Order: sequence, then C-alpha cells, then structure tokens
Amino acid sequence: MEDSIKQALLSRFRAYLDTAEGEQEPPDDPEEITDLYSVLVEVAGLRSEVRTESRLVKEALEQFRGVFETLQASHATVQKELDRARTEARDQGGAALRPLLLDVIDLRDRLTAALRVAAAVRPSWTDRLLRRHVSGGEAWQEGLRMTLRRLDQILLDRRVVAVPLVGRPFDPRLARVVATSPDSAVPEGSVVEEVRAGFLWDDQVLRIAEVIVSKGGAGKGERS
Repeated sequence: MEDSIKQALLSRFRAYLDTAEGEQEPPDDPEEITDLYSVLVEVAGLRSEVRTESRLVKEALEQFRGVFETLQASHATVQKELDRARTEARDQGGAALRPLLLDVIDLRDRLTAALRVAAAVRPSWTDRLLRRHVSGGEAWQEGLRMTLRRLDQILLDRRVVAVPLVGRPFDPRLARVVATSPDSAVPEGSVVEEVRAGFLWDDQVLRIAEVIVSKGGAGKGERS
C-alpha cells in the first residue's frame, strides 16, 4: 500500500478516535435502560394474574350464588313450616274453643226464651193485688237481662256476632228454613222470623240459623 494512502487512513482513524472521546458514554444504570422484552414479560404476567383472579372471583360468585339459593330455599321452607304450624295451632285452638262458644250461645238462647216468656205472662189478680210483680218479677228479669248482656259481651270479645236475617232474602249459607209463612207484606223468600239465631265467628259460620220465610208474598204478586 502506498504511504500516502496509509497516512490518509491513519489520519481519519485518529480523527474518529478524537471525536469518540469527546462524546458521553451511555449510562451504566439498568433502571435507566428501557428493556422492551422485560416490559412485555411483565405485561404477560399481569394478564395471566388478572385471568387467574377473574376465574377465582367467578368461582367464588358461583359458590356464593349456590349458598344464597340454598339459604333462600331454606328460608322459604322454614316460613312454610311456620305458617303451617300457626295454621294448625289456630285450627286446634278453634276446634277446642268452638264447643265452649256453642254452649255459651245455647245458654244465651235459654235466657232469651225465659225473658220472652216472662214478658208474655200476665200477672194474676192476686199478684196484682199484692203487687208481687213489681217487687219480685222485674228484679229477676233485670238480672236475666244483665246476664244476657254479659254473655253477649263475652261472645263479642271472641269475635262472635249474631247474624241479623229478618227482612233479608233467604241465604242457605247462613240459615235453614224450618217453616214458611204466607206473608203478603214482604217479598217471597224473605226471612220473616228467626226461630233460632245464627252466629258468625271470624266471618265463618259458627251456628246456622233456623228461620221462617215468606211464601206467596209481595214478590210473587209483582212477578205475576
């Protein structure tokens, strides 16, 4: 190689070295070096962790849903059993109380009949002369009335009420016909008299009434 060419190459290499020495060296701190591969690896790891956590959360929700449905079913079963127990207890209590209420109503019927008879009986001439009906008769009748009012209050406290039927159309759910009356003053099929009063207990028939209904009355005449 010619000396002129060698000198030219050496001059260029020497100039290159001088330029390289004047430039700053790259930092050696790894935190300041962006490693794209490491970033990609970390992102992939995070995605995998997110997927794992999502799967675990989904499984946990499925388990909780199953537990919640089980609790709901158990609650419904318990509530149904409680309702059934309350109904049975109420029915049993009603079955035990029903005969007692009927006995009270029967006693009330006897007192009512006694007062009706007492009101219909006229005092004899000796009673009028001695005025016994004033001192004795009215006193015991008032005592019967007080007892009758007490029985009515006992029945009312237990939600037992008499059913007023006189003047109303006959209802087979509430009464039984024991006789008919040719009463032209009321429509046919209306109740004209209660032979035995009927009673309701909590809107249920406790005792059916016995009634007399009109036959061939005003209603029939209007229809003909």
